[in-house]
Amino acid sequence: MRVMKWSMIALAVAAGTSQLAVASSQDEAKGFVDDSKLTVKMRNLYFSRDRRDSESAANKAAGLRHDVREWGQGFVGTFESGFTQGTIGVGFDAIGMLGIKLDSGRGYSGSGLFPTGSDDRSQDDYSKAGGAVKFRLSDTVLKVGDQFTAMPVFATDDSRLLPEIAQGALVTSNEIKGLTLQAGRFTSITAQDQSDRDSISDGVGRRGLKSADVFGGTYAFTDNLSTTLYYSKVEDYWRKYYGNVNWALPISDSQGLVFDFNIYDTKSEGDDLYRATADGDKLDNRAYSLSGAYNIGAHTFTLAYQKITGDGEYAYGIDGGGSIFLANSVARSDFNAEDEKSWQVRYDLNFAEYGIPGLTFMANYVRGTDANTGETNNGKEWERDVSVKYVLQEGPAKDLSFRVRQATYRSSDKVYSGSLDELRLIVEYPLSIL
Repeated sequence: MRVMKWSMIALAVAAGTSQLAVASSQDEAKGFVDDSKLTVKMRNLYFSRDRRDSESAANKAAGLRHDVREWGQGFVGTFESGFTQGTIGVGFDAIGMLGIKLDSGRGYSGSGLFPTGSDDRSQDDYSKAGGAVKFRLSDTVLKVGDQFTAMPVFATDDSRLLPEIAQGALVTSNEIKGLTLQAGRFTSITAQDQSDRDSISDGVGRRGLKSADVFGGTYAFTDNLSTTLYYSKVEDYWRKYYGNVNWALPISDSQGLVFDFNIYDTKSEGDDLYRATADGDKLDNRAYSLSGAYNIGAHTFTLAYQKITGDGEYAYGIDGGGSIFLANSVARSDFNAEDEKSWQVRYDLNFAEYGIPGLTFMANYVRGTDANTGETNNGKEWERDVSVKYVLQEGPAKDLSFRVRQATYRSSDKVYSGSLDELRLIVEYPLSIL
């Protein structure tokens, strides 16, 4: 498997050598100031989670509730400078974030929107900031410092009020047309609901990320066919291989098919006990998913199948909360337990075809079976998600969006968690200042 993956990368490089760009991005640099961008994304998020029947006697005695309800306002400011002119361009990026609590209370906290104190109350506000120096040679960029990442083996999460921030160095090269290569080393992550660096947790109180080395890339063979390959090694946790093939097959002007295949191969390295299997062994598993989507006009119908084989669940988090590029990783559950098999049906509707551009609807249903939880090897879970989003298309508030997300999760075996209902109301407005 490893030989095949590296051979495919070599083939991609060879196939693209005749497609070298004539003029590089650095040749067209306008300067540090002229190419600068400053944006502020404002996110208003209401989060409600009803844990159904999990209100224990101990929690009742302490005044804690089984439901979580919090509301906050977040501001994510990003500054991206241009590159200085010359053979090697130099620039600087900065990130500044502020989260403000609008509503919460003792017993209602724990949504992941805010830091929570020892009194079970969320902080009134929190902030985080960072910066990164960047260098560009031709079409290759080295960025050192605080940054967001979106690699399948190292992806920062942005599912709450403020996103995670990774600290490290990343090289991204686009020297060959159709081929993107990346290599990096990261040493810490600032969690979504924390201000401190290295605040990502493995769940057992140990120091989180020590170091993560990543390498990989994507090659587009044609406009409709691409493949992605990545490798990562997280110190004292695991090494991963990831592969993806995405193929879009047009049928007509209004119809088409899209097939997407993902696979992870994970194996424990170091003395990690938190990510042990249900039987107490080290991780040594494969996780894969295959999805097929049929689009006809405003409608998209998707079927997906996902399976975990080998020892242990598909593990992630310490290497970024978004590092799970599997089809059945949905709003609440990832359907990634040891030995678990899961199916998904999904329907998307774009109302632009009916004269309402910017309005979209999504509904899906995922069912998982045969999960090995340690208590049972036939654990079952299911989840139903519904989402409605509207984005203003014009006017002074252009790009202002409103979104409602509702998730219903059930599992008597507590495969991912106990049964719950979840609701998120999200209003976002991206403001471009420069």
